Amino acid sequence: MSRAEIDESHAQFRGAWRLFALGLPGGEVVERTDVFITAGGVAWSLMNMAFLTRPVETEAELERAVDSAASYFAQGPNGWAFTLTPDWLSPALRERADALLAARGLKPGMLTTGMVADRLREPVRPLAPLDLRQVRDEWGRNAIADVNSASYDVPRALGREALAAPGIYGPECRAFVGCHDGAPATTTAALRVDGVVYIALVATLAEHRRQGAAETVLRRTLEEAKRAWGLERTVLHATAAGAPVYRRMGYRDVTTFCSYFAPPKKA
Repeated sequence: MSRAEIDESHAQFRGAWRLFALGLPGGEVVERTDVFITAGGVAWSLMNMAFLTRPVETEAELERAVDSAASYFAQGPNGWAFTLTPDWLSPALRERADALLAARGLKPGMLTTGMVADRLREPVRPLAPLDLRQVRDEWGRNAIADVNSASYDVPRALGREALAAPGIYGPECRAFVGCHDGAPATTTAALRVDGVVYIALVATLAEHRRQGAAETVLRRTLEEAKRAWGLERTVLHATAAGAPVYRRMGYRDVTTFCSYFAPPKKA
């Protein structure tokens, strides 16, 4: 890994969530000196995210960033998340980060690996025989939302509120649903962020996993992104379950991220 690629991975994460927030009816992006806030204005905490704007050396710097984000989200009822990479923290601060965020009501809830590929390797096995449908209408948007909410164990209503908004699927997005026997099974979306393809919303229903479904729809999505935008370099943030699939396809690890979650306000 290099500092440039670590910074790119962070910028891509931030830029993708910026597009999500701006695509939602009540979404907002707030850029402050210490923190970058992408607020979807929805109940799913994952879509209300804050990020550092630069590497930090001291506890005071990190506390200022977190407190700034907390003061913003305190104005509304929804839970939210603060996402950071340890590579943007000084060595001493890395050891204290969990405790500092816990003191502010934020608990680690999602670990991901930032990955990058300049081009994909050829498939090592035949791709799954799925019906691949580009997301162009309400059916496709709902399919993306439903498959992702099921995969993350989120109620369908919350998933649709967060991920079925037409504004998300505008000119900076290309998304596909892979169907089995006419029913949605797997999804992927590509977002154009700063001249790079960011891969998001990769999810597969439990009964279709370990059958190559995610790779099939991901490859089709990247083909469309290249056709539409002329871009091949791609960045994504993988869960532990997805990382081996991406490495097999040609992605390599850059850095790790942790998302810390604050619960919604009590009624």
